[in-house]
Amino acid sequence: MENIQLAPVTVRNIRIRNDLQTRYKRLLKLEEKTAGRKVKLTEEQIRLLEKHNPQFKERHVESPHPGYLISKDTFYVGTLKGVGRIYLQAAVDTYSSLAFGKLYSAKIPITAADLLNDRVLPFYEKEKVPVTSILTDRGTEFKGRLESHPYELFLQLNDIEHRYCKVGTPRTNGFVERFNRTILDEFFRETFRKKFYANVEELQKNLDQWLNHYNHKRPHRGYRNMGRRPYETFLEGKKLIGKTTKTKEVKQKKAA
Repeated sequence: MENIQLAPVTVRNIRIRNDLQTRYKRLLKLEEKTAGRKVKLTEEQIRLLEKHNPQFKERHVESPHPGYLISKDTFYVGTLKGVGRIYLQAAVDTYSSLAFGKLYSAKIPITAADLLNDRVLPFYEKEKVPVTSILTDRGTEFKGRLESHPYELFLQLNDIEHRYCKVGTPRTNGFVERFNRTILDEFFRETFRKKFYANVEELQKNLDQWLNHYNHKRPHRGYRNMGRRPYETFLEGKKLIGKTTKTKEVKQKKAA
């Protein structure tokens, strides 16, 4: 079987016949074949899968119900004339892809905690859904001395577990990274082409309108939502919270 040579057109016809004509489709086929078997992918294969299929890296996150894990990040938006640097504090529910965002002129622990205090936790309290844990990178706005860091203290006061991305493995925070790319392409680039903003408040107003569309009106593809809106998935997932808790209690009793 060695030294067999095929003409490029023959290889192309074989790929077309098996619906593998693009690299993206070939990588998805590789993912399908490894999903049902205990085959360890190489770092190069994982990198290529993530590059061509952003939803692949989201599968590393386990979320049995809404509020179980919130993925959070700081995203540099750009510079507004007369205002300075603008940062987006973003948070995404890893079960439903429901997203929250607020703009700030500084990248510090107080602003990281403010999004949770002002937008995220009030929403979950209203929905009567507890927030169990939050996933972030190890940036200085998120990580510090437990007894003095404002963000760490805020999580402790609200009984929220703080999880960190693995060092050198950004794919573990893929949900919010994917959201950052979406909001850049669908909102910031579009709105900055059409309008000049003199202050953060004006930009935030338009951002809130876009987030409402993103969460309540825009269908989302992917294995989490499968064409549903994030808020629809969130509401469906609320029904699982009690069931998940009971299942864990039963398993713990059996283990004891």
